[in-house]
Amino acid sequence: MTLPASFFARPIAHRALHDRKAGRVENSVKSIQAALDASYGIEIDVQLTSDGHSMVFHDDLLDRLTDEVGPVRGRTRAELEAIALTDDEGMIPSLEKVLEMVAGQVPLVIEIKDQDGAMGPDVGPLEAATCAAMQGYTGDVALMSFNPHAVAACAELAPDIPRGIVTSGYEAVFWPEVPAETRDTLREIPDYDRVGACFISHEAADLDRPRVAALKAQGAKILTWTIRSAKEEADARRIVDNVTFEGYLA
Repeated sequence: MTLPASFFARPIAHRALHDRKAGRVENSVKSIQAALDASYGIEIDVQLTSDGHSMVFHDDLLDRLTDEVGPVRGRTRAELEAIALTDDEGMIPSLEKVLEMVAGQVPLVIEIKDQDGAMGPDVGPLEAATCAAMQGYTGDVALMSFNPHAVAACAELAPDIPRGIVTSGYEAVFWPEVPAETRDTLREIPDYDRVGACFISHEAADLDRPRVAALKAQGAKILTWTIRSAKEEADARRIVDNVTFEGYLA
């Protein structure tokens, strides 16, 4: 299994083509439409609702992007679909709504956010909800997560959908909730073969890691996050097959 060629034909807009100052918040309908209009690939994030649905939203908590507070998974799908995004005219979209919008026009990368809290094995419901929403979708799509347990669950639930691991240098300052031993393990990307991955999406500042080069040599496709300038893009493209970008037009 590998990623279709479409995933390398155009840059991938991180959390869709968002620009809060222009009224397009990340992962919103307006940002997704802007990415479609510009023919960029799209990366989105999903979180779980209290009633077992997959919503397109990055954070665990509602506070940063809405006027509500508390965890996303404490609300039902209907409640979340009625919550307005700040600085954006839209509401929080379901994965089904986004799939209906994209409809195969551009490649779509779906990041399943860690539900365990510490990259452990307490996963399953969000992966099941996400794969269920994708049944019948015929466009180019891939699944990925920082948590290898989530990627393994996707392998069981939807073995025909390409999957990858989001990878990082796992500096303690950025990952305080993840135990040091787990960070040390994940940093070396040991689960790539076990979960049947065909790509990684690696932290841009850590692309010189030998393990990245070793995976590339064995045939893995290498994406990167998050590129924020033309210079960063040029530097990254010496190593990667494609970039996930924000804050400029790649």
